[in-house]
Amino acid sequence: MARLGVGLIGTGFMGKAHALAFSAAASVFDLDRRPHLAVLADADARRAEACAERWGFEASTGDWRALIAEPRVEVVAITTPNHLHAEMALAALAAGKAVYCEKPMATGLADARRMAEAARGRRTLLGYNYLRGPAIGLAKSMIAAGELGEIVAFKGRFAEDYMADPAVPHSWRCVRALAGSGALGDLGSHLIGFALHLVGEVQAVSGEVSTVIAERSTARGKAPVENDDQVHAVLRFANGARGVIDISRVAWGYKNHLAVEITGTKGTLAFNQERLNELRLFRKGDAGFATILAGPQHPPYGAFSPAAGHQLGYGDLKTAEVGHLLAGLAGSDALYPNFAAGLVIERIAAAIERASTERRWVDLAEL
Repeated sequence: MARLGVGLIGTGFMGKAHALAFSAAASVFDLDRRPHLAVLADADARRAEACAERWGFEASTGDWRALIAEPRVEVVAITTPNHLHAEMALAALAAGKAVYCEKPMATGLADARRMAEAARGRRTLLGYNYLRGPAIGLAKSMIAAGELGEIVAFKGRFAEDYMADPAVPHSWRCVRALAGSGALGDLGSHLIGFALHLVGEVQAVSGEVSTVIAERSTARGKAPVENDDQVHAVLRFANGARGVIDISRVAWGYKNHLAVEITGTKGTLAFNQERLNELRLFRKGDAGFATILAGPQHPPYGAFSPAAGHQLGYGDLKTAEVGHLLAGLAGSDALYPNFAAGLVIERIAAAIERASTERRWVDLAEL
C-alpha cells in the first residue's frame, strides 16, 4: 500500500488523539494509502522527541515551520491552541499541503475568511469528529428521507463543567486573543455544526453571551476572563424551522452533554453525545420514544465491530474522522466540514456575538 506522509503539530490531548487515529485508521478502514507518521512538532522540542518515540513518528522537531517544509509531509494536522490555527494552516496551504485542523477554525472571522480563501480548490478538513457518529449519520439519513416530515424545530444544548469551579485557574482559554470566544467557540461550534448538518442553512440569529465568573486566579493574582462562559441563542433556518441553543462551560455535573432534538411534522429525533451509540425516535402514533442502538448497519460502526451493543467511543470517532480525511484525499469522498463549511460556522458564531452586543436579530447576510 502506498504511504501518505503525516505531519502533526501539537502533543496535547488532541495531538495524541490524532496520532492514535492515524495509526488505527489503516487497520479499521480499507484505504488507498496508509498513513505514515512522518514528523511530530511541538514548541517543546524535548517533548516532541519523547512523544514521537511513544507514538511512532519517524522524526520530531521544535519548529512547526520545519515540519511544513519537510518533503515527506503531505498532510498537516494542527492541534495547537486556537490562536495558532490560522498562521499554521495558511503556511501549510501555501506550501501545497493538505490541512486537517482542529476546531474552532480561528479566533476571529477575519482569519477564518483568510483560511477559507486560501483553501479554495485545496483539500481541507476541520476536526468536528462528533459528526462522524453512527447515530448522527442515521439521523441525517432519516431526516433527508422525510421520515420526520417537514422539520419545524431544532433544540440543542452543549453543557460541560470544566470551568464551573471558580477555583479553576486562569488559562489561555480565558484570553480573547488566544482562544477567541469561550464556550461559544469551544463547545458551541460543535452545536452549530450539528444544526447545519441536520437541519440546514441558518438565515438569522438572536442571542446573548455572558461571563459567569469574571476573574480567575493566576500566579500573580487575579486576571479577567475575557470571553463567554455561557450562550443562549435563537436560530431562524432557511427552511422555515426555528431553533434554540444553550451552551455552557460552567454547568455543574455535565461532562460532554452535546444533546439535540429535531422535531418534524411526523415525529422527533433525540440524541445525546454522552450516550453516543443511541438515537431516540418518536413517530406519530407511537406510544412513546423508542431507542435505536447503533450497530454495524449504521456506518461507520461496522468498520469497528460486527455486533450492536459493543459501543464506539471518542477515539473511534476520531479514527472515523481520519478515515474520512484519507478517503477525501484519495478523491473517493467529499471532505466535510472543510474550510468553506467551517467559515459558515464561524459566521454564525460571530452573528450570535453581534446579536448579543447590539441586542437585536442579526441576518447572516450582514457578515
